[in-house]
Amino acid sequence: MDRLQFSRTTSGRLVLADIFARTRVHDGALVLGTALFTALLAQVAIEVPGSPVPITGQTLAVVLTAAALGPVRGMAGQLAYVLLGAVGLPFYSKGASGWTQVLGPTGGYLVGFIPAAFLVGLAARHGFDRVAWKAVPLFLAGQLVILAIGVPWLCVAAPLDFATALHKGFLPFLPGGLLKATLAGLGMPLAWRLLRPREP
Repeated sequence: MDRLQFSRTTSGRLVLADIFARTRVHDGALVLGTALFTALLAQVAIEVPGSPVPITGQTLAVVLTAAALGPVRGMAGQLAYVLLGAVGLPFYSKGASGWTQVLGPTGGYLVGFIPAAFLVGLAARHGFDRVAWKAVPLFLAGQLVILAIGVPWLCVAAPLDFATALHKGFLPFLPGGLLKATLAGLGMPLAWRLLRPREP
């Protein structure tokens, strides 16, 4: 039984990566590619006045790759991203790196990528990324998971009271989060239509 057939048997639904990933080497390449793609979109950064947390393209990368790869590979890709940046590669916003970034005010958002990727990937494994009316709310929810971890972390690391942390680390990111969720939510169903994988 090949890996694609195994995915069909065990999950009942494919994610996009199952069409292409037939070996562990393919899986590893996809995980590394996820880390690199997230690092690339991290360099798309807009400063938020008065906030230590910039608006970046990272969360778009998180939800897209998680939906495409599924829960395990998607989570592994974000874990690789966080660890590679922590050990010194210039993967974070504006080429930043190091454990000080992970432990600092933006660290909660970085750590939040990991469970968000797992949850979005799990929902995609159940087909939520295939139609826009399900995909857009899914991708917005994924970004809200990141914010839900990032804001309390910001309170401790900044330090800020909770109301100020919401003002600086949550509210400014909602319009961009909705935009990114819409882009991803329209893009993933289109990718499914173009690729037309065979169903079980």
